[in-house]
Amino acid sequence: MSHDGDKSTNDNENNDFDIINQLKKQVSDVFIGQEQVVDQVLIAMLSAGHILIEGVPGLGKTLLVRLLAKTINGEYARVQFTPDLMPSDITGHVMFDNESNKFRIRRGPVFTNLLLADEINRAPAKTQSALLEVMQEHQVTLEGKSLSVPEPYLVMATQNPLEHEGTYPLPEAQLDRFIMKIKIDYPQVDEEHALIKAVTSNQVGDQFSIDDVTQCFTTDDIVRLQKQVSTVSIDDEVSAYAVSIVRQTRDWSGISNGAGPRGGIALVRCARARAFMQGRDFVIPDDIKKVALAVLRHRIILSPEMELEGMDVDRVIEAILETVAAPRK
Repeated sequence: MSHDGDKSTNDNENNDFDIINQLKKQVSDVFIGQEQVVDQVLIAMLSAGHILIEGVPGLGKTLLVRLLAKTINGEYARVQFTPDLMPSDITGHVMFDNESNKFRIRRGPVFTNLLLADEINRAPAKTQSALLEVMQEHQVTLEGKSLSVPEPYLVMATQNPLEHEGTYPLPEAQLDRFIMKIKIDYPQVDEEHALIKAVTSNQVGDQFSIDDVTQCFTTDDIVRLQKQVSTVSIDDEVSAYAVSIVRQTRDWSGISNGAGPRGGIALVRCARARAFMQGRDFVIPDDIKKVALAVLRHRIILSPEMELEGMDVDRVIEAILETVAAPRK
C-alpha cells in the first residue's frame, strides 16, 4: 500500500516537473533570448520572493509579467512610478461615498497576484516604502484595518541603471526585501533578429501577442508548489556553505557593507527552488552557486575605492565564490 503511495507521490512530482518545464517553454518562446532571466524569475516565484529587475527600457519587462500572469491565470497590475506618485496611489485609500453616506475603502493596484512596479527608482523614498509592508506581510493597513492581498503574491519592480537621470536609489531596507536582483541585457544578434521577426510578422503595432500562451497553472497550483519547494531538503554542510559565502561578504576587502542574515535565508530559499526545478528533492552546492549572483548583488555596497577602480559587485561575488570551498559530498 505504501509502495502505491510512493508511486503516486512520484507521479505528482514528475507531473509538476513537466508543468514547470511547459511554463518555462511558453515564457521563453515569447520572451526570446533571455533563458537565464526566465529561470531566475521562476526560481523567485517558486521561492515566494519578490524580484528587482534592472535594465534599460524596451527589453520586455512588462511583457514578462503579462506572460506570467496569463500562464498562472492570475491577476496582474502595473504601476508606473513617477516623482509625483503618492503612497495612496499604490496601496489605496479611504473615501466618503455620498450615495451610501459611508466611508469605504478604495483598494489600490497592490491587491493583485503579480504587481509590476515599473521604474520604481523614479519615485521618492516615501512612495517606494509604501510597498514595504505589503511585500513583507502580504497585507496593507488602511485606517487601522489590515487587508490581505491574494496569494500567490509577487512584486516585480524594475529600475533603470542608477546613472540614468532623475532616479532615486532604493533604501537598503527595501532592497533587502527583494529575494533577487535580475539583470536584463540586450539580446544576442540572432535572438534580436528572431524577436524583431516575431513582432513584425502579420501584426499591427509593436506589442508582442500573447494570445497563443495557454494557462499551465492556476494560482492554487503555485501556492501548492511553493509549499513543496519549502520541503526540499538541504544538508547541514550545504547550508553552512551558504552561510560562509554570506559572511565572506562582510569581511571582504573592498566591500563597505556586506549581506545580512536575510541574504543567507534568500540563498537557501532560491537554491531549494532551483533544485526543485531540476527535478531534485535535495539541494547541492551548485544550486547555491548558481543563484548567488542574483541573490547577493543588491545586498552588497562596494567601497568608493573599489568603484573608482571600475570593479563591479558581480565580479566581487564571483571572486568570493572561488574562494569559499564547497562541500565535497
